[in-house]
Amino acid sequence: MVHVHYREDPIIQGGPRFGLVVSKQVGNAVTRHAVSRKLRHTVVQRSIVDTLPRECDVVIRALPRSAAATSDELAHDLEKALEKVQKKR
Repeated sequence: MVHVHYREDPIIQGGPRFGLVVSKQVGNAVTRHAVSRKLRHTVVQRSIVDTLPRECDVVIRALPRSAAATSDELAHDLEKALEKVQKKR
């Protein structure tokens, strides 16, 4: 699940900001940490940061099924969700 908010601050520093929410519903601490690492790696490796406007805040909420997903599946789902959100803008 992806939520995007566009800041309207007159002065915007830095690039898009990302936040991760991986609740206990996803699994134990080891599983949650692994999912967080996969998602962070996806954002950096796939250069998703470069495709978003600077004023963008993105919150990625991992659902329980993400515990069993591979890095490629998570990357595909994240890219698809971000494309969908950007089309709505």
